[in-house]
Amino acid sequence: MITIQAESNVPTDYGVYKIIAFSESDRNWMPHIVLIAKGTDFSKTVNVRIHSECITGEVFHSQKCECGQQLDAAMEFMQKNGGVIVYLRQEGRNIGLINKLKAYALQEKGLDTVSANLELGLPADDRDFGIAIDILKILGIKSVNLMTNNPEKIKIIEKSSEIEFNKRIPLIVESNKNSKEYLDTKKKIFGHLLGREKN
Repeated sequence: MITIQAESNVPTDYGVYKIIAFSESDRNWMPHIVLIAKGTDFSKTVNVRIHSECITGEVFHSQKCECGQQLDAAMEFMQKNGGVIVYLRQEGRNIGLINKLKAYALQEKGLDTVSANLELGLPADDRDFGIAIDILKILGIKSVNLMTNNPEKIKIIEKSSEIEFNKRIPLIVESNKNSKEYLDTKKKIFGHLLGREKN
């Protein structure tokens, strides 16, 4: 079972967040992380973003995806409206950075993100969003407005017996010439809700 290992208030470009590290052991150097905006009231419906690690997009500003821009937008939104970001250490849809770069190399040869993973003998998406449910339960969150375009994240909340899904908050980032195929694949293969309508 994951538990809280450490927490501290951290000033960011968007304001102060309480950052909490969750893992099974305090010796884990790659814990899951929660960012809580100041003033967030857990007794009410909480704005929540479940976000998977993407070092290429968030640290190196890769244009192949919209992950970095999504994280920035979520941090800004939560500071203004209150809320929580659950940051899962599941790089590359949980195939890891090395395999992700191998998949990138195959994409340069014409494969889409899903085909590249399958060519490597890996799942199209191996993430476990159930970890986020465990974290939300530990925090005592009972009802959420989920900031997502991914229907699988909505399903995992709806299946939870202890957390109510109230509504979806779209998180749309415009594509560029390098990310268009990536976003098209998300919509076509995974059914991501990339329109601007609210569900």
